[in-house]
Amino acid sequence: MKAAIVLFPGSNREQDAIRAIEKITGKKPSIVWHRENSLPAGSDLAVLPGGFSYGDYLRCGAIAARAPIMDAVRAHAGRGGLVLGICNGFQILVEAGLLPGVLMRNANLRFVCRMQHLTVERVDTPFASQYAKGQIIKVAIAHGEGNYVADAKTIARIEGEGRVAFRYSDARGARDRGANPNGSVNDIAGIYSDNFNVLGLMPHPENLIDSLVGGIDGRGMFESLAEFNGIPNRAQTHDAMVDRPPPPN
Repeated sequence: MKAAIVLFPGSNREQDAIRAIEKITGKKPSIVWHRENSLPAGSDLAVLPGGFSYGDYLRCGAIAARAPIMDAVRAHAGRGGLVLGICNGFQILVEAGLLPGVLMRNANLRFVCRMQHLTVERVDTPFASQYAKGQIIKVAIAHGEGNYVADAKTIARIEGEGRVAFRYSDARGARDRGANPNGSVNDIAGIYSDNFNVLGLMPHPENLIDSLVGGIDGRGMFESLAEFNGIPNRAQTHDAMVDRPPPPN
């Protein structure tokens, strides 16, 4: 898999994304500066990492969405190429029109930084094939504007088309206001584009790929991307075999 990490002024999670991809696939991604006009030839995956692009001025992701490189990202997605937006990257994707809706201030108007449980909504996509449907995973969140909002018609379409990727939940998979960290409608933590090649999510799976940092539940996303691109799973080392919890029945 040939991956490209798009770097904006204020991005700060690009090294985490690089490490996750390189650890799983054995191939180090390219860094693409926001003022460039194209992705590296042959790119399979474009990643928009977390951070605070342009200091979150105007609206989170609003300025980055208009950077020159985003025309190339849109063209890549239009050709069926994979695009992954994490946290600020999700905000950029909605501002760029690659995903519907908008990310608003958290309902409690506070920045939230903690571990968070999610339920996996579907597994027949390039991003989630190595999870089990309904599996509960635990990853990190860190955001002040993660409250996903869209009009009722858009929400009905997303739900009806099965485009919710992950939902916030508790450790048992229950969904209630206590398990939702930001007020996101229908507990939505991430969504797919209409052809499922673009994924935006607020949580940070790239931070949970190594047991040394508290868990490996984010590893499944990068293993899924590697599997989709026909790359042998380099993560099946002894620690992976020991630490990976079995999927639910």
